[in-house]
Amino acid sequence: MAGTTSEISYLQVQKGIVADPALQAEWAKKRLVWVPHETEGFVSGSIKEDRGDDAVVELVDNGKRLTLSKDDLQKMNPPKFDKVEDMAELTCLNEASVLHNLRERYFSSLIYTYSGLFCVVVNPYKKLPIYSETLIEAFKGKKRHEMPPHIFAIADTAYRSMLQEREDQSILCTGESGAGKTENTKKVIQYLAYVAGATRQGKSNSPSKQKQDLENVIGELEHQLLQANPILEAFGNSKTVKNDNSSRFGKFIRINFDMSGYISGANIEFYLLEKSRTLRQATDERSFHIFYQFLRGTSAAEKGNFLLEDVDKYRFLNNGYINLPNVDDANEFHNTVRSMKIMGFQEEEITSVLRLVSAVLLFGNMEFFQEKKSDQAILPDDRVSQKLCHLLGLPLVDFTKAFLRPRIKVGREFVHKAQNKEQAEFAVEAISKACYEKMFRWLVGRLNKSLDRTRRQGASFIGILDIAGFEIFELNSFEQLCINYTNEKLQQLFNNTMFILEQEEYQREGIDWKFIDFGLDLQPTIDLIEKPMGILALLDEQCLFPKATDKSLVEKLLVNHSKHPKFVIPEMRAKSDFAVIHYAGRVDYSADQWLMKNMDPLNENVVALFQNSSDPFVVSIWKDAEFAGICASEYSETAFGVRTKKGMFRTVSQMHKEQLTRLMTTLRNTNPHFVRCIIPNHEKKAGKISSLLVLEQLRCNGVLEGIRICRQGFPNRVPFQEFRHRYEILTPNVIPKGFMDGKEAVRKMIDGLEMENNLYRIGQSKIFFRTGVLAHLEEERDLKLTGLIVSFQAQCRAFLARRLYQKRMQQSNAIRVLQRNGLAWLKLRNWQWWRLFTKVKPLLQVTNQEAAIALKDEELKVVKDKLSKKESEYGDIEKRLKQLSEERNVLQEQLQQESEERAEVEEMRERLSSKKAELEDMLTELNSKLDEGEEQVEKLTEEKKKLQETVRDLEEQLEEEEQARQKLMLDKVNVDQRWKKLEEKHAELADSFEKLLKEKKNIEERAAQLSNHLLEEEEKAKHVGKQRSRVEMQLQEQEQELKKEKQIRIEVEHVKRKLEIEMEEQKELLEEKRNKLEELNSLLSKREEELTTLLTKSDEDSANNIVLQKQIRELESALEELKEDLDNEKVLREKAEKIRRDLNDDLETLRTEYLEAADKTAISLEIQKKKDEELKELKRALEIANSANDAKAEELKQKYQKHIEELDEQVEQQKRLRSQAEKTKNSLDIEKASLAAELTVVQAAKAEADKKRKQAETACVELNARIAELDSAKSALTQHLAKAQSELDAVVKQKEEDEQNVSALQRKITLLERQLAEAQDQLQEETRNKLAMQTRVRQLEDDLAESLEMREEVELKRKELEGQLDSVRVALVDAKKKADEGVLQQMEEMKKKVQRDLEVTQKTLAEMEVARDRVERSKRKLQQEVEDANIELNNVRTYSRDLEKKQRRFDQQLAEERANLQKIVNERDALAQESRDRETRILSLNNDLESLRTQLEESERVKRMLQMELDESVSSKDDVGKNVHELEKAKRQLEAELQEQRAQIEELEDAVQIAEDARLRLDVNLQALKSEQERMLAAKEQESEEKRRSLLKQIRDLENELENERRTRTGAVSNRKKIESQLMEMEQQLELANRLKDDYSRQFKKYQQIIKDMQHDNEEVRQSKEELANSLREMERKLRTLDAENTRLLEANESLMSQKRQLEAEKDELEDARSRGGGMNVDERRRLEAKVAALEEEVEEEQSLAELALDKQRKAQMQVEQLTTELSVERSTTQKLETEKQAMERANRELKNKVSELETSAQTRSRAQIAALEAKIQYLEEQYNAESQERANATRQYRRIEKRLADAILQLEDERRNTEQNKEQAEREKTRVRQIRRRLDEMEEELIREQTKARNLQRMIDDLNAANDTLARDNTSLRGQRRPVRDTLLGGRRVHIRNSSPHDDLDSIGTEGSDMTDDAKRGLPLKE
Repeated sequence: MAGTTSEISYLQVQKGIVADPALQAEWAKKRLVWVPHETEGFVSGSIKEDRGDDAVVELVDNGKRLTLSKDDLQKMNPPKFDKVEDMAELTCLNEASVLHNLRERYFSSLIYTYSGLFCVVVNPYKKLPIYSETLIEAFKGKKRHEMPPHIFAIADTAYRSMLQEREDQSILCTGESGAGKTENTKKVIQYLAYVAGATRQGKSNSPSKQKQDLENVIGELEHQLLQANPILEAFGNSKTVKNDNSSRFGKFIRINFDMSGYISGANIEFYLLEKSRTLRQATDERSFHIFYQFLRGTSAAEKGNFLLEDVDKYRFLNNGYINLPNVDDANEFHNTVRSMKIMGFQEEEITSVLRLVSAVLLFGNMEFFQEKKSDQAILPDDRVSQKLCHLLGLPLVDFTKAFLRPRIKVGREFVHKAQNKEQAEFAVEAISKACYEKMFRWLVGRLNKSLDRTRRQGASFIGILDIAGFEIFELNSFEQLCINYTNEKLQQLFNNTMFILEQEEYQREGIDWKFIDFGLDLQPTIDLIEKPMGILALLDEQCLFPKATDKSLVEKLLVNHSKHPKFVIPEMRAKSDFAVIHYAGRVDYSADQWLMKNMDPLNENVVALFQNSSDPFVVSIWKDAEFAGICASEYSETAFGVRTKKGMFRTVSQMHKEQLTRLMTTLRNTNPHFVRCIIPNHEKKAGKISSLLVLEQLRCNGVLEGIRICRQGFPNRVPFQEFRHRYEILTPNVIPKGFMDGKEAVRKMIDGLEMENNLYRIGQSKIFFRTGVLAHLEEERDLKLTGLIVSFQAQCRAFLARRLYQKRMQQSNAIRVLQRNGLAWLKLRNWQWWRLFTKVKPLLQVTNQEAAIALKDEELKVVKDKLSKKESEYGDIEKRLKQLSEERNVLQEQLQQESEERAEVEEMRERLSSKKAELEDMLTELNSKLDEGEEQVEKLTEEKKKLQETVRDLEEQLEEEEQARQKLMLDKVNVDQRWKKLEEKHAELADSFEKLLKEKKNIEERAAQLSNHLLEEEEKAKHVGKQRSRVEMQLQEQEQELKKEKQIRIEVEHVKRKLEIEMEEQKELLEEKRNKLEELNSLLSKREEELTTLLTKSDEDSANNIVLQKQIRELESALEELKEDLDNEKVLREKAEKIRRDLNDDLETLRTEYLEAADKTAISLEIQKKKDEELKELKRALEIANSANDAKAEELKQKYQKHIEELDEQVEQQKRLRSQAEKTKNSLDIEKASLAAELTVVQAAKAEADKKRKQAETACVELNARIAELDSAKSALTQHLAKAQSELDAVVKQKEEDEQNVSALQRKITLLERQLAEAQDQLQEETRNKLAMQTRVRQLEDDLAESLEMREEVELKRKELEGQLDSVRVALVDAKKKADEGVLQQMEEMKKKVQRDLEVTQKTLAEMEVARDRVERSKRKLQQEVEDANIELNNVRTYSRDLEKKQRRFDQQLAEERANLQKIVNERDALAQESRDRETRILSLNNDLESLRTQLEESERVKRMLQMELDESVSSKDDVGKNVHELEKAKRQLEAELQEQRAQIEELEDAVQIAEDARLRLDVNLQALKSEQERMLAAKEQESEEKRRSLLKQIRDLENELENERRTRTGAVSNRKKIESQLMEMEQQLELANRLKDDYSRQFKKYQQIIKDMQHDNEEVRQSKEELANSLREMERKLRTLDAENTRLLEANESLMSQKRQLEAEKDELEDARSRGGGMNVDERRRLEAKVAALEEEVEEEQSLAELALDKQRKAQMQVEQLTTELSVERSTTQKLETEKQAMERANRELKNKVSELETSAQTRSRAQIAALEAKIQYLEEQYNAESQERANATRQYRRIEKRLADAILQLEDERRNTEQNKEQAEREKTRVRQIRRRLDEMEEELIREQTKARNLQRMIDDLNAANDTLARDNTSLRGQRRPVRDTLLGGRRVHIRNSSPHDDLDSIGTEGSDMTDDAKRGLPLKE
C-alpha cells in the first residue's frame, strides 16, 4: 500500500502549495494577466494603469512596462486552478491558461491532463514509476474523478463502457512523431491484459510459482499479447531525427472479449510499412532495429551460419552503426528471440526469418557493371549471389540470369531481354523491399495466429490505434503523403465526433442549442487527396498511361487543382513540385519516383524463382503475390519497363485507401476515446518545453475547442428508459404505478432530484447532462445502493440465522425421540414376548410377497412406459433442437445477407457522399462565379455612378460654356451610347445573376436533400448494426441455453428416480423455448418487414439517384457552358507549352553534350574494364606461372631428393663394406704378423703358412680390386652428386629468375593499380564536376525560370504601362481637342479637389485601418474568451447574419417540406392508380366469373335436359338399351367437365376474394397514409408558419435597428473599398517593384559570383576582350593623335590666315604707296621683289604644309580604313559569337529536349549520369550566361567603340573638309600669287613704259621749259586737280580717270589693290 501511495504521488498535485491564501491575495492585488511573448508564447504581467482600450502592463519577470491593447491581453486564472487535472474546470479558458497549466504540470512530472472528454499526454523523455501492477490495481474499477489523470483511467473507462453498454470501444493515440503514441499504446495493452486476463485469478506471488509461470508462459494469451510488441518494434521501428523508437508502420490492435469480460483473442492489422528504409536512410537515422540487433546479438557460429558481416560492409546500412542511448542491441536481440519463442514460433521459423533478414542485407551488396559496347549488365563477382542462393534456396545460374537477362513474352514466344546496370540494380532493390514486406506481413499473420483463440467466443472488442504521426520534412515524398492523409482522416474523425456529431445530436433531439462552427473542417483537404479527380486518383490514372512520368503527374495536378484553396504551387526555385495545406501546416511534396512507388513493380522471373524455392518459408511468403511486373513487352510499358497485369493488380494508394476506409468504418462503429500526445521539444530533452511548439499542436488538435464544447455542451446523455431503470432508486414513490411515458417519467424524476435547469436538457429520446452531473448521480446511486445492500445483507443474515435455529431445534427434537426410543428398546429387549414378536413378524410378510412382487412388476411396467415416453419426448426434443440449430443457421445466413445489404447501403451512401461532394464542388464553383458576377455588377454600378457624375459635369459645362456645347454634346451622345451598352450588359449580368441564384438555390436544395437522406441512411445503418449485435447476443444466449439443455439431458439419463419432476421442468423449459422461438419468429417477421421497407427505400433511393443523375447531367451541361470561359487559360497554356517546347529544344543541345559526356564516361569505363581485364589476365598468368614453377620445383625437388637419398644409401652401404674390408685387412695384418712371428718358431708349418699367405694375398688382391671398384663408384657418385647439385643450382637460379619476373609483374600490377586508382580518381573527379555542373544547371534553370517570370511580369507591366500611356495620350489628345483654357482650369480645380478628397479618404482609411486592427484584436479576444466575456457583444454583430441564415434555413426547410409534400402526393397518386388498376382487374375477374357462371348454368341446364331424356328413356323402356352405355359415358364426361368448371369457379372465387382483400387492405392503408400525411403536413405547416411568423417578427424588429447603421456605413464602406482597391493596387505595384529590385539585386550578386567562379573557364574570351581593349586603346590613341594633328592643322591654318591677312595688308600698303607715288625707284622695286620672293617662299611653305596635311589626311584615312577593317573584323567576331550563341542556344534547347526525354526514360540512365548531365547543363548554362554577359559587355564596348569611331570619322570628315578648304585657299593663294606676279610683270612693263614715257616727258619738259612761263598757270591748275584724286585713293575708293594719260594703267592697278585690301579687311576668301 505504501508503494501505491508513493507511485500515486507522481500523479497527484500537492494541494497545500496550490491553495495557498497568500498566492490568492497576491493574484487579486496585482491584477495579473497573460501578455503575448515572441519565444515563451505568454508571460505573466500585472496591469498598472487603464487607458481606455489600452493598458500599461508590467512584466513580472523583468519589471519591464509595456502599453498594450486590452484585446491582446488574456485573463489569468486564480492560483487555486494551477495544475488542475481537468482543464475544463478553468474559469478563464484561453490559450495562455491551457499552456500554463500544461507547462506547470509537466515541470512537476504530471504528464497526463484531462481536457474535457479526452486526455492530453506530454512526452516526459524520461522514465516515471507510474505503470506498475499496483497502480493498475489502484485504477481498476474506479471512476474517472476518483483517480488522477492516467492512461490506465482511459483504458478502464473503455473497458467498463464495453461491459456495461455492450458496445465496441476504440482508443486512438494521435499526435506528431515522437509524441509518445507507441508507449501509451503499450500501456493500454498492459492494463487490459492485467485486468481482463482469464488466468489472473488464483495466481500466487511466491518466487517458485512465478518461476513456474515464466516457464509455462508460452500459451498464455495475455502474456503473448504483451510479447507481440517487442517483435513488432524490432521489425517495424527505427531511429529517426525526431524519435529514437519511431514506428515506421501503423497498427490497429483489436482485443476481443467474451461475455464475461475476459480476453478471448486479439488481431493486429498494420498500415504503411516504410519498406524503403531497408534501402537507404537519411543522415543520423537508422534502418529497422532488427538489422542492428541481428548483427550485434549473434555469436560467431551463428554469424557463420547466417553469412553475416560487419555493419559497415552492408551498402543498405549506409550510415553505419549508430548507437542508441540506453539501448543494448545485443540484449534487445535476445529479448526479441525470447518473445518469438513465447509467441509460439518454432525454431525453424525463427531461423527462416533471420535467414531472410540476412538475405535482405546481402541484396544491397550485389554489384553490377555495364558491359562494353552494349546495354547488358554483368555480375563479375558472384560471391554475394552464392550466399543469397544458399540462404534462400535458389539455383545460382537462374538467379543471376533472372536479374541480368529476364525471360519475357513477345507475341507467342518467350525471349531473354538484356538489362542494363540501372535496371538490374532497380530490380534488386525492389525485390529486397518486397522480401522484407512479405516477411513483415507473415510475422503479423503469425502473431494473429498465435493470438486467435477460437475456444472463447468474442462478444465485444476494444481497438487500439497506433499509427505514424504527422510528418513534415524539408522534402516529403509519397510515403509522407499517405501518412499525412491518414492523420488527416483521423483528425477529421476527432473533429466530427467532438464537434459535428455532438451538435447534430443536440439538434436531432430538439434541445435548445445554437450551432457553433469551430472552423476545423478538414474535408476540403481530404477531398483534394481522395476525391475522384484528387491526388491519389490522378496518380492511379497516370500509372495506367504508358508514357506517363512524374512530371506529367505534376502537370496534371497543377491543371486540376491550381485553384484549390488547400493546394499550393511552390516558387520556381523551390525543390518541391507542389504543396498541400494540412491541419498541421503546409507540407511541400516532391513527386520524384511516385509512379514507381505507387506501382511497386517486381521482377517476375525472380518472383517465380522464389515461388519454386527449396526453402518452404520463402515459398510460403511468396505464394499469393500480387505485383506489377518488370520487363514485359506485350504490355503497356512505363519507366523501367514496368507493366501492370490486367484485372489482378492494385496500386499502393488503392490498397491503402481501402484499408483506411475499413479502419474508419470500424472506428465510426465504435465509441472512440481520444488520447492527444504532445511533443514538448525537438531536442528530446527532459524537463524542457517549447511553448510555441506546444501551442501549435494544441491549435491543430482542437484542444481548446474540445474544452469549450465540453463546457458549453452536454457531453453526457442517457436514454429515457435506461435513466429511469438506473436512477429510479434515487426518487422512490415519485413515479406512480402503471404505464407512464418515458419523457414524462424523466421529468418527474428530475423534479424529484431538484436539479437546476442549466444542468440538463430533455430531448426527444434522451436526457442530456453537463459535465460532472452524471458522476454526481452515480455517487448518489452508489450511496443508495450501499445502504440497500447493507440492509439486504442484514436481512439475509437474519434469515440464515433463523433457518439455522430451526434446523438446530429439529435436530434437538430428533435426538430426544431417538433417546426415548432407545430407552424403550432397552426396557423391552429382555422381554420374552418381544422376542417372540420380533421372530414371528417377518414370517407374516411372506404371504403378501407375491402380491407385492406383482405390484412391483406393474410399477416397473408403468415406469418403463414412462421411460419410453420420455425417450420419445427426448427424441422429439432432439429433433426440435436440430430444427432450432437449423433455424439458427438460417438466421445467421439472414444476418449475413443483412450485413451484405448493409455494406451495399454503405457503398451507396459513399457514392451519394461522393456525388454530394461533387455537387458541393459545383456549388462552390457556381458561388465563386456568382461572386464574380456580383463583383462585376458592383464594378458596373461604380462605373455607372462615375459616368453619371461625368454626365452631370458635362451638363454643367454645357450650361457654363456655350461655345463647347456641340463638342460636349457629341461626347455626351457617345457616353449615352456607352451607358446604354453598359445597361444592356448590366441587364444581361443581372439575368445571369438571377439564373445563378436559381441554380444555387436548386443545388442547395439538392444538397440538403442528399444530406438528409445520408443522415437517414446512416441512422438506419446504425440501427441495423445495433439490431444485428442484439440478435447475435440473443443467438449466443440461445447457444448457451442449448448447452444447458444438453447438460440437463445428461443429468436426466443418469438420474432416473426424479424423472417426473425433471420432465415437468423440461416441459416448462420447452414452453419457455417455444415462447422464445415465437419471439424469434416475431423478430424474424419484423426483420423481414424491415427488409421490405429497406428494399422499398432502396428503390426510392434508386429513383432519387435517377433524378439526381438527371440533375447532374443538367449541371454537367451547365458546366460545359461554363467551360467556355476557360479558353483564355488554354491560350495561356499554349503559350506556356510553346515556351516549354523552346526549353526542350535547349535541352536537346544539352542532351547531345550529355551523350558525349556519357560516351566519354563509357570510354573511361571501357579503359578501366580493359585495365581490369589485363590486370586479371596478368594475375591469372602470374598465378599459373607460379603454380607451374612451384609444381616443377616441387617435382624436381622431390625427384632430386629421392635420388640423393638413394645415393646416400649406396654411399652408406659402400662405407659399411669398406669398414668391413678394413676390419678384415687389420685382422689379416695381425694374423700376418703372428704368422711371421710363428714362422721362426714353427718351421713345420711353413708350407701351410706359405699356402695361407698365398691365399691371403689373393684375398688382398680381391679386396684391393673391390676397394678400387668402390673408389670408382664413389667418384662416379660424387660426379653424379655434383651434376645434381648443378641442376639444383640451375633450378634455384630459374626460380630466382621467376621470382624476379613475379616481382616485375607485381610492380607492373601495382603500376596498373595505381593507374586504375588514378582513372577512378579522374572518374570521381568527373562525377564530382558533373554533380557540380548539375547543381549549377539547376541553379541556372531556377534563375532562368525566375528571369523568365520576371521578364513576363516586366513585359506585362510594360504593356500595361504602354496601354495606360496610350490611353493617357488619347485622353490628352481628346482633352486638347475638346477643352479650352477654362476647361483646363476646371480640370485643375477638380484634380485638386480629388487630391484633397483622396487625402481625406486616405486619412479616414488610416483611421479605419487602425479601428479595424483594434476591432480584429477585440474579435480575437472575444473568440478566445467566449464564456468569460459578454456574449451579447458578438450576438449584436452577428445577429443579423444569424437571422439571415435562419431565414435561408427556414426557406430551405420549407422547400424540403414542399418537396416531401409533393413526394407524398405523388405516392398517393401512385397508390390511387394502383387501386384503380386493381379495381379494373377485379371487374375483369368478375366478368370472367359471370361468364363462367353462365357456362356453368348452361352446363347444368344441359345436364338436366340429358337427365330428363335419360329418365324418359328409362321410363319408356323402349329399344334404347343399346344406347345406355353411350349415355353413361356422356354422363361421366359431363360430370368431369362439371367438376373442372366448378374447380375453375372456386379458383376464380379465391382469386376474387384475394383481390378483394388486397383492395380492402390498400384502401385501409391508403386512408391511413392520407390521414397520417395530412396530419403531419398540417403539423409541419403549422409549425413552419409559427416559426416563420416569429422569424418575420424578429426580422422586422431588427431591420429597423440595422437600417440606420446600414445608411451610415454604406458611404464609408464604398469609399473604403475604393481607397482599399487603390491602395492595394499601389501596394501591389510597390511590392512588384521591390520584388523586381530584390530579384535584380540577387541576380546581380549571383551573376557576379558566377563570373568570379567562371573566370578560369573564360580565359579565351578574356584574351579576346583584352585584345579588343588594346585595339580600342590603340584606336583611342590614334584618335587623340588625329585630334592633336587636327588642332595643329587648325592652328597652322589660322597662322596662314593671319599671315595672309598680313600679306594683304602689306600689299595694300604697297598699293597705297604705289598710288601715292607715280614712280618707284629701284630700291622700292627691289624691296617689293624681295617681299614677293618672301611671299613666294611662304606660299611654297604653305604648299608644303598643305601637302603634309594631305599626307596626314591620307594617313588618317588609312587609319580610318584600318579601323573600319578592324571594326568589320570585330563585327565578324561578334557575328561569330552571335552564331555561336545561337548554336549554344540551339544546343541548349536540344539538350533540354533530351533531358526531358531522359526524364521520361529516367530508368535507362543512372542517377549519377543524370546528376552529371544536369551538372554539365548547369555548367554550360553558366558558361553560356558568362559568355553572353561577356558578349553583352563586348557589344556594349563595341557600341562605345563604334560611337567613338563614328565621332572620329565625323572629326576626320571635318578635318578633310578643313584640309580641302585649306587646299582651296592654298590654290586661291597660288592663283593670287600668280596674278600678283603677272601684275608685277605688267607693272615692270608699265614701269619700263613709264620710264620711256618719262624720258619722253623729260624731253617734252625740256622742250616745254621754254614755254614754262606760259604754262605755269596750267601746271598749278593740274596739281590742284591731282590732290583730290590722291585723297580718294588714300580713302580706299575706286576712281576711274577717263583720259588718255599714261597713268591710267597705274590708277587701275591701284584701285584693284584697294579692292583686295577691302576684301582682306573684311576677311572674305580670295577669289580668282
